[in-house]
Amino acid sequence: MSVVAPISAVEPPVAIWSETDASNAKISLRGKVNVYSLGGVWTQIRNAQDAWLGLGQQNQSLVFDASEVSSLDGAGIAFLIGVEEAQQKAGGKFELVGLDARYQPLLKEFDPISNLFPVPAAKPQRSFVVSTGMAAENFIDDARGLVTFTGHLAADLVWSIRNIKQVRWGDFVNAAVEAGIAALPIVGLVAFLIGVILSFQAAIGMKQFGAESYVGPLAALGIVREMGPLITAILLAGRSSAAFAAEIGTMTVNSEVDALVSGGLSPIRFLVVPRVLAGILVMPILTLYADIISIIASMFTMLAYGIPFINFYNGMLAAVDIEDIASGLIKATLFGVVVSAVGCLRGMQTGTGAAAVGISATRAVVSSIVMIVLVDGVFAFISYKTGF
Repeated sequence: MSVVAPISAVEPPVAIWSETDASNAKISLRGKVNVYSLGGVWTQIRNAQDAWLGLGQQNQSLVFDASEVSSLDGAGIAFLIGVEEAQQKAGGKFELVGLDARYQPLLKEFDPISNLFPVPAAKPQRSFVVSTGMAAENFIDDARGLVTFTGHLAADLVWSIRNIKQVRWGDFVNAAVEAGIAALPIVGLVAFLIGVILSFQAAIGMKQFGAESYVGPLAALGIVREMGPLITAILLAGRSSAAFAAEIGTMTVNSEVDALVSGGLSPIRFLVVPRVLAGILVMPILTLYADIISIIASMFTMLAYGIPFINFYNGMLAAVDIEDIASGLIKATLFGVVVSAVGCLRGMQTGTGAAAVGISATRAVVSSIVMIVLVDGVFAFISYKTGF
């Protein structure tokens, strides 16, 4: 029994699918076969073929009859090749009959069709030793680049001190405004929440011993020595480090950095030094601002435990001295250097392609946070040994 699947009831279809049985089927082409006439039947024929092949019969045979074709273009050849490839892939037989000799040269250009559908080559699995070696190599290359960049930056910072008038102070002001003034709202909000959370969490433990009055001095000491600089640095890493990486990364992709080198200008002096100087300036200021906001938030929080402002203030003066504030600000200055320098470094390491700038911004944030934690750990060890 033959099953015929007409495609259109309005005008004769250029392709008709018919099944003699589960093992034999036929596709008949007629009339003008081109990209326009095939548009409505290509998908339906292929779906019917896939459903027939899905029956799972052995040696399914498909006849492609082109004896009634009056004209055939490249779309028709592509349709034929697609049907044949699906048949071969399923392990069935394919027979082409009735194709006019004038179309044979066009068809032979795509013979064998297996070259049009290469089998995806499986990527060889790297062994643990190879993966470890490649990771170590990448780490060494990254460390070498960091050391080289640090040396160039240190030399150019010394140059900027000796040649103050040659520093691009316009870029410095723009970077300072973007990294400093524009960051005040988010730094203030996070600092306020940190002060509230720190005070509440400390008060929960202190209340068990009736020592709520010590919460204020401890919170203030932790804020000025650790939490203020650390939270501000992380916020600056998320905002400014990523922004620096994106700005310089875009210039790198557009070959503007290469143009500076070709023009005899140092990209570090031209692009990096103003941003690093801006980070050195704004980071201590933002840290001091965050300290004040956090301490004020802590003072209001302790009102819920019956600790008045004057008691909080006197306890804070007894626990926090100028060395603690100076320690936090020095740490913040180091964080400012790290955050701005790492952002610029990742920007200059930007590769090519549409995603390169986004990758550089992500690497800048991650690297900045890692370096912040590393510097904080080294500073904590030094403070423990020196008592500063």
